[in-house]
Amino acid sequence: MGVTRRQALGGLAGSAATASLAGRAQGEVAPNWSSLVAAFRVPDWFRDAKFGIWAHWSAQCVPEFGDWYGRKMYVQGDPFYDHHLSTYGHPADRGFLEIENQWKAERWDPEHLVALYKAAGARYFMALANHHDNLDAYDSTYHAWNTLRVGPKRDIVGIWEKIARRHGLRFAVSNHSSHAWHWWQTAYGYDAEGPRAGERYDAFRLTKADGAGKWWDGLDPQELYTGPSMVPPDGIETAQAMRDWHEVHSRRWMEFAPPENPHHVAKWLLRQQDLVEKYRPDMVYFDNYALPFGTVGLEALAHYYRQSIARDGKVEVVATAKQLTPYQRTALVDDVERGFADGLRAEPWQTCTCIGDWHYNRARYEQKSYVPAAKVIQRLCDVVSKNGNLLLSIPMRGDGSIDSEEEKILAGITRWMRRNGDAAIFGSRPWRIYGEGPTKVGGGMFGEGKVTFTAEDVRFTTRKGTLYAALLEWPDKPVTIVALGKAALPQAAIERVSLVGGGRVTFERGEAGLTVALPRGGSEDFVPVLRIEGRGLV
Repeated sequence: MGVTRRQALGGLAGSAATASLAGRAQGEVAPNWSSLVAAFRVPDWFRDAKFGIWAHWSAQCVPEFGDWYGRKMYVQGDPFYDHHLSTYGHPADRGFLEIENQWKAERWDPEHLVALYKAAGARYFMALANHHDNLDAYDSTYHAWNTLRVGPKRDIVGIWEKIARRHGLRFAVSNHSSHAWHWWQTAYGYDAEGPRAGERYDAFRLTKADGAGKWWDGLDPQELYTGPSMVPPDGIETAQAMRDWHEVHSRRWMEFAPPENPHHVAKWLLRQQDLVEKYRPDMVYFDNYALPFGTVGLEALAHYYRQSIARDGKVEVVATAKQLTPYQRTALVDDVERGFADGLRAEPWQTCTCIGDWHYNRARYEQKSYVPAAKVIQRLCDVVSKNGNLLLSIPMRGDGSIDSEEEKILAGITRWMRRNGDAAIFGSRPWRIYGEGPTKVGGGMFGEGKVTFTAEDVRFTTRKGTLYAALLEWPDKPVTIVALGKAALPQAAIERVSLVGGGRVTFERGEAGLTVALPRGGSEDFVPVLRIEGRGLV
């Protein structure tokens, strides 16, 4: 369906046109917004799941230096460049393709990890299918730079998929590769100053022929690095000027097709279609604002939905993208990266976040600067109260392991979920309002670090006719919940208040609110959840 295999290396215009015709001929889902809207309804499994865990794992985890290593290691003066120079050598001699080869996954135990994530309450598991570094972590038919030929020499996505499904989890994949064409342009640059000034980095000079007799024999580095599209000109004389050039020309987030490189766009669609046909993911995460490459992104989504209809009789899968318009939110699920919603949303949505850097950063472990379990649960309760799901990344080392601090955080999440998850989270729905409290939460991406919740911040959910209220800090004095007072709910009666996993809670209901007095929490207790029973509440 969609673009045929014989058109694998066709140009952008031909591929997009053929995809559109194929979508219309299919008659079920065409590659346009109105058809996608008509086909899609958020499946109940996603609405019930509430919590997923993501293995955001690629070769960029090997240096243990944090996010966007592959791009930043080619920017002279950047800490990533300095680290690469001192650890691996000059990027003209040892570029990122050598890091791809060092990704061996020698301590990867996916059975153990998926069991940990399920115990922590994850109802879906997401595997990184590829990142901006353009290496496919699966048995990729259309991209030779994949983990069966490079690095781990295994089908990473395929192994995750089998184990996740065996544990009863929904399986998801994330696709970030549309951005590789502009993300990699630093690799075509050069040092602007110093002893090797003007000498172009490896991406600029390496060809397929250079691999003869090497580990990458038969592979074309230009296929990995995508080819030159925004190459810095000769004559830049300072590292700062080079950084400024990249900031202006290739740092921006670009969803359009590169005019010089229709091959990349056509192949992106084939890789995406191949991914969903081989592994039948219940969810695809597009790391894109709306969808990439105009009509090509629409064809990718239509193809995914058609696959589900053929298999399930209706669209039973979820796709997510970012910065969606209200209309687009009825065709796929809006993802808010590292941010909040400022209110209760009509459509189910998702926030994706991480307890550290997206790619493993050893400094987080050494400094003990991960997001603790209590703050993860605060986010979960806030998101779920607003009709959303939380997708949480637990950074993995290049060798496939997680560190002891991450294990402690997972253990804390597990304890809380065992006590509260089945009551107030899984299968829950929002109440008439999401909550109340003094902490103002702004909507939008990348705002999560600015929020500190208190015991007066309350978040509501309902499940099976019962109302639940999560206090986002464990209180050391009585708390009054205004939304449950007689003035706010004059027709309701509250008959019983209890602590989930505990006993009855002393309460008093007046015009101004419901005042509750909780027992003191233990050293490992956080975010208490109240079960509120009575008449006229839900």
